[in-house]
Amino acid sequence: MKLLKFTILLLSLTLAACTSMVPRESLPFPLTNADSPKQVKVVSIPLPVIASSPNEGITGGALTAFLIHNAKDEINTLVAPQVNYNENFGVTTSLYGAFYPTPSRNWETNLSQSTKINNDYELRITDKSFLDGKLELNAFAFHLTDGSSRFFGFQSDSSKDNETNYANKETGFTLSASYNFWRHVSFFTGERLRVVSIREGAVKGVPFLKDVFNPAEVPGSDGFTAHAQRFGLSYSTLDSMIAPTFGGYARVSVEISSENLGSSANYQHYEAEAKGYIPLDNTRYITAFRLAYNQTLGSSVPFLERSILGGESTLRGYGRNRFIDSSYFLCNLEERIRLFRWEIFDVTADWELAPFIDLGAVIEKLDKANSRNFEFNPGVGFRAIVRPNIVGRVDLGFGKDGPAVFVGLGHPF
Repeated sequence: MKLLKFTILLLSLTLAACTSMVPRESLPFPLTNADSPKQVKVVSIPLPVIASSPNEGITGGALTAFLIHNAKDEINTLVAPQVNYNENFGVTTSLYGAFYPTPSRNWETNLSQSTKINNDYELRITDKSFLDGKLELNAFAFHLTDGSSRFFGFQSDSSKDNETNYANKETGFTLSASYNFWRHVSFFTGERLRVVSIREGAVKGVPFLKDVFNPAEVPGSDGFTAHAQRFGLSYSTLDSMIAPTFGGYARVSVEISSENLGSSANYQHYEAEAKGYIPLDNTRYITAFRLAYNQTLGSSVPFLERSILGGESTLRGYGRNRFIDSSYFLCNLEERIRLFRWEIFDVTADWELAPFIDLGAVIEKLDKANSRNFEFNPGVGFRAIVRPNIVGRVDLGFGKDGPAVFVGLGHPF
């Protein structure tokens, strides 16, 4: 009965943007919890969806964001049903949910199914409530198929003329634990399983990977399994992991994949990352930067397990997985400028402009690095931030293959 009432409530709220006071018993857990007020404020905002990216092409549709508030009038639940159309994937129906029952716990889920090839089912859990907040546990489980994936070959000079398409069907999980043992320094360890099969993609105007490249020359193109263990150290003074306004973060890690534990090949990942946020004028201006290095060592390393650049969080002038090799260098710099703070539908949001520069290169070996390897991607981002938990963004980047547009949630770094 509660489910029926909640379904009727959702349908009625999608008709127009509005703010409603809903009895807590009509909103089952985890939408609300015992600490929610008896009358819960629910803001519903219908929005058009217009997105374009190098791999997927143009997507159009509509969503309704339901923002559920807690007793402090903060958003502790976001639910967003969505329907899109894309000529490659047909109609895609999805339901995204982000839940923040307490400041130390959050859950995120995405359920998405297309009429052609694509699907995405994800669940992510973060819990920092153990050992007085010193122990953080993370779990992520997924099953997805992406029929828009591209492969151009290896190394920084891979040509757009060699562009191929494929669908990667993946199932797996990631588990990790981080313990803050001294001031801002934490030790972390984790386990990762990824089972991948490669099939024909959804973009019929682009050749299939296996019709252009010899599978013997592209390890993993017949499918692969990665079962890896990771450990490392991190340092953080960030005021927020989701929407930081000041502080710094650094991380070094090693990940080992072994055939003895079920992987398709033996190899190691080495990573180092540093990023910082410098505020000015009471956080109206925030200079954000990131430096990162990644190296993959081993023989017959699956192509999707190598060091990869391209996409919404690395080189924003290119589609996902545009450049693949044994190592990469990456530098991101952007200026996050708050244009205004606006209350719309009883929700206070910061609206930002974020001009950026992305600079990165994939290389086969360190001694082969030179200036010709690097890609320079200028661009501009537009952000809407509802603190402390929600960041919506549109990033427009420019690379040698042309412009790229990415629409999504969360900062790129």
